[in-house]
Formats: sequence, C-alpha cells, structure tokens
Amino acid sequence: QVQLVESGGGLVQPGGSLRLSCAASINIASVNAVGWYRQAPGKQRELVAVISRLGVINYADSVKGRFTVSRDTAKNTVALQMNGLKPEDTAVYYCNVQRGGYDSWGQGTQVTVSS
Repeated sequence: QVQLVESGGGLVQPGGSLRLSCAASINIASVNAVGWYRQAPGKQRELVAVISRLGVINYADSVKGRFTVSRDTAKNTVALQMNGLKPEDTAVYYCNVQRGGYDSWGQGTQVTVSS
C-alpha cells in the first residue's frame, strides 16, 4: 500500500506563495504519474498538475504560469510551488500517485488564500 504524506499548507494573503511537499513510501520513478489535485468546498476534485513517468508535465489552465510541480526520484518526493496565489486557489490539496491502474491519495493539506 502506498503511503503519501503532504505538508506545507496554510493561510496566505492574495499574491503570496506556498510550497507543498509530498513524501511517498514507494519508488516514484517507477509509477505512471505523480501530481497534485485539489478540492474546494462544494466542488469536485480537480487536477492541478501532474508529471508522467517520462517527465511530461501538465497543468490546469487556471494555474499555468503560477504553479510549478517537481519531483525528486532520489528522495521520492513531489513538490508544488505556488506563486501569485488567488482566493480561488483555496482548497484542500491532495498528492496523487498513479500506479498499475490504481490511484493512491494523501490525506490532504488545506490551502487558504485570504486577506
């Protein structure tokens, strides 16, 4: 079973920055993809950013140019650098690993953007 532990959420003012980190219990170099999703109150969970095994990166249109996803296969960690945060970025952010047709999720970390 894959264990994913997120950290780095919190409260930030509009325009501010946060960095989320996810530590995985498996070798992330061998999985199909790793990335981040988010779920705002009353909304469905949505993709934020994902990195494929080959290193191809995709971002949601709403975060392009502001967020940067990265992975460290030596440490089995995935990070999400979030700059220029907006109130609409407020959500619970989840780390995700896709392996063998299955999704594994972290417990989530709250990000709140408010003045």
